[in-house]
Amino acid sequence: MSSWARKFIGFSLLALGVLGLVLPILQGVLFLALGLFVLRDQYPWARRWMGKLEDRFPRLMVRVETMEARLIGWSRRQGEKVRRLLS
Repeated sequence: MSSWARKFIGFSLLALGVLGLVLPILQGVLFLALGLFVLRDQYPWARRWMGKLEDRFPRLMVRVETMEARLIGWSRRQGEKVRRLLS
């Protein structure tokens, strides 16, 4: 995923998180955590906050990172299938 797409998704998730803090329909903390997770490789402040979350919830962060690796692998495999189909 390109850098600008990650930034757009990350900041969109952070905005949803802020809205979720005041609206009872959205889970604000969840969207804030997801936004930080997406932006952690591009911004030092997001990396610091992710470090705080990892200190507080170490087992959960390991599970999230494992899930991210699986999703990245799955998306690459799907991309390869599409390329083979189109070539």
